[in-house]
Amino acid sequence: MTSAQIIFLIAGAVTLISALMVVTRRNLVHAALFLVLALFGVAVLFVLLEAGFLAVVQVLVYIGAIAILMIFAIMVTRGAASEESKAANNNWAVAAVIAILLFEALVVILNLWPGFRATAAELPASIDTLQELGSALVSPEAYILPFETASVLLVAALIGAIFVAWRRGGKEEK
Repeated sequence: MTSAQIIFLIAGAVTLISALMVVTRRNLVHAALFLVLALFGVAVLFVLLEAGFLAVVQVLVYIGAIAILMIFAIMVTRGAASEESKAANNNWAVAAVIAILLFEALVVILNLWPGFRATAAELPASIDTLQELGSALVSPEAYILPFETASVLLVAALIGAIFVAWRRGGKEEK
């Protein structure tokens, strides 16, 4: 086993375990710190794939934005944090079964798709990958739809967070 494979296995395990810890922690600050660890693991995987630009973006944008995420989460949940409420849903078993069934369906669908097992062609050394990435993100034939969808979803999440925080603030004043 090569050193790159060992690093991949360690980074993958750290990423998966910390992602699991994100969704199982009750403390919001601990969950955010595990999210930072999961995102750092993804950045390590980008480095192993020789995608330096994406690794830097992962660290600067995603990990750097965790502080803002924590501020928004605390702002949105400030009223709920003081209330004594049950954190778990009574229907967690049904949700777990549905999640497992959806995961199995995804595995079956991906195994039926012929492109799933195909390997990508190696990029020539003379290509400017950063310029190609920028062109692909705004090209109608490439990734413009997912790029714009992600931006719309982020704006919708921000508006939702502001709306929830505003409504709770109004209730506290009355």
